[in-house]
Amino acid sequence: MLSYEESLKILKETNALLEGHFILSSGLHSSKYVQCAKLLSFPKKAVLICSSLCEKIKQEFKKIDIILSPAIGGIVVGYEVGRQLGFETIFSERINGKLTLRRGFRIPENSKVLVVEDVITTGKSALECSEIIKVSKSKLVGFACIIDRSSKECLIKDKIVSQIKIEVATYNEEEIPADLKKINPTRPGSRNLSR
Repeated sequence: MLSYEESLKILKETNALLEGHFILSSGLHSSKYVQCAKLLSFPKKAVLICSSLCEKIKQEFKKIDIILSPAIGGIVVGYEVGRQLGFETIFSERINGKLTLRRGFRIPENSKVLVVEDVITTGKSALECSEIIKVSKSKLVGFACIIDRSSKECLIKDKIVSQIKIEVATYNEEEIPADLKKINPTRPGSRNLSR
């Protein structure tokens, strides 16, 4: 199993964890930015991280029937975790603002389902997946992700199994620390902002 330091090193080497001054998709400012897609663009390193995450999943969850991931960020991670653990893996997609199963994917009734994400921040997408599980009359066994950057505002109250937990401080425009104000901000997020 990879240590925290080994995991952090891989995230930095692949630019999945950047340092600077960022305006997040929420409009908040931060000195760190997490973009797990960058890790996933280096398959050998992603396999190492996912393998370590799989060890943690095996220790925490005794019975899993199927893995569900939210599109788009969770698809590759869910696939790799499912491949390594030998479980069927499906994903949900956002249609008219709501995550739903498509492409003939279904969760058989009474299945034990693990939700796998790349990054959990607010927990919104992961909880939407848990609603899909509930509607399918199945049981959520838990949540797993590569990077847990959730805070006390996270909507998930259950335990999150992650390869690495990263604290990322965020600031409103009025609260930006002086050292961060000295760096020109960039907007790395995938959502278009109207601000």
